[in-house]
Amino acid sequence: MTEKPAPRTTNSGAGDQPYVVAADIGTTSTKTLIIDRNGQVLASHSIEYPLFTPAPGRAEQDPEQIFNAVVDGIGEVVRKLSLTPEQILCVSFSSAMHSLIAVDERLTPLTQCITWADNRAAQYAEELRRSGLGQQIYSRTGTPIHPMSPLTKLMWFKDHEPELTQKTFKFIGIKDYVFAKLFGEYVIDYSLASATGLFNLEKLDWDEEALQLAGVTPKQLSTLVPTTHRVQGMSAEYAARTGLAVDTPFIVGASDGVLANLGVGAFEPGVVAVTIGTSGAVRAVVNKPQTDPEGKLFCYALTEDFWVVGGPINNGGIVFRWVRDQIATAEAEEARRLGLDPYDHLTAIASEVSAGSDGLLFLPLLSGERAPYWNANARGVYFGLSLSHQKKHMIRAALEGVMFSIQAVANSLEGMMGPAKVIRASGGFARSEFWRQMMTDMLGTPVIVPDSIESSGIGAALLGLLAMGEIEDLSLAHEWIGVGKAHEVNESDYRTYRQLTSIYTNVYHQLKDQFDAITAFQSQQRNPQS
Repeated sequence: MTEKPAPRTTNSGAGDQPYVVAADIGTTSTKTLIIDRNGQVLASHSIEYPLFTPAPGRAEQDPEQIFNAVVDGIGEVVRKLSLTPEQILCVSFSSAMHSLIAVDERLTPLTQCITWADNRAAQYAEELRRSGLGQQIYSRTGTPIHPMSPLTKLMWFKDHEPELTQKTFKFIGIKDYVFAKLFGEYVIDYSLASATGLFNLEKLDWDEEALQLAGVTPKQLSTLVPTTHRVQGMSAEYAARTGLAVDTPFIVGASDGVLANLGVGAFEPGVVAVTIGTSGAVRAVVNKPQTDPEGKLFCYALTEDFWVVGGPINNGGIVFRWVRDQIATAEAEEARRLGLDPYDHLTAIASEVSAGSDGLLFLPLLSGERAPYWNANARGVYFGLSLSHQKKHMIRAALEGVMFSIQAVANSLEGMMGPAKVIRASGGFARSEFWRQMMTDMLGTPVIVPDSIESSGIGAALLGLLAMGEIEDLSLAHEWIGVGKAHEVNESDYRTYRQLTSIYTNVYHQLKDQFDAITAFQSQQRNPQS
């Protein structure tokens, strides 16, 4: 789905509104797309914004910067194609999960946007897990107990910022904030609500016990709506900035993860989606809410008939960046001097080593881990290092470590859903044939890469068409999504990875208590006064 020039003319009737704007609010940037009725991406624009880490464990953003990125991104893609407001059918949204903002009655933020990567509530998550109450809440809400979730963040605020909590009019997410500024309405879709730890999956309503723990009432949260909910009546100021009409329909949309499944066509039995960007995730679709008896997997809403089950990992492409910047700095600089992409050069170096890195394992837990361990204190480990190992082994072992993490989530999902027949892969890693083949051999399942890498945006556009009544169901995804080359399993490498899997898993479990100890030591070193 590469960009191409927009048609100069349109047909009458439905053809007068042939385009959907998809706004994908991510952790590091907002990407906005113009998509036509054939699923072609005609224009795109990305606006980045910083992540602030004012103290250890904190990860925040400026909500106003993100809001402006949404508004300006929409305006930019509309201007790129010189579209008139009459040519836009709707704007549909995708958004990162787990964000939390406290606002007053004037919608003035009282906090920054606290992201999923913020670990300030780690102690609360651990206490919930140990008490057994966490598993009960998880079984109703589908959100694993972890400091990423608004549930644990709100518990932290209740104890540590009681005055701020009393001043707060609403606790909302970043997409709620965008819609409130555009339309003056506080709404949250079932999909993002199902990632808060506060939403009862069966009742499609806020969970009373979770709200009591968090210290909030339903009035302090946004109004729950389906992912196909439509809002109109944008303020004239923002209509002018976006180049749209004030009555252009805005579809509230869903979370980026569930829309990525839709955007790669992974919403049927036996088809599993794997996404690896900065972080990563493994996901499959079921037709009703389903949770994991061990609490390892999430269950998030797409529509009332489609629910996405899976698990996220913290450490995806960020591991490769760490290798580039900290281990292979000379090789990366050499690549730049030669006019090569450093990542491509490091991948070529890694390919000189056979599968299994000659017995060197790397636990890539550089920023803690979510699924399947949900351990914010986990840390990275090289295991099996010997004098015979070289830098190329360390590079390959780090990349294999990411895949071992993906495999651990896939194994948990298989125990719940049965074996996958095919993997549909997306994200930045999917551009690398080397990584795709490694995943195929690690999972023992054929891997297919759809033509488009804009999976969440494509999913948002499809959901927009459904919300507007332009399609009866989501089967159009099969027509929109082209399929590239399939990778088949190398049986020899598959056997090698199977041998190493149990060792990798045992290393993690034997070090679990030591992860807590070293994390406490690191915290003490950074904050000697605490």
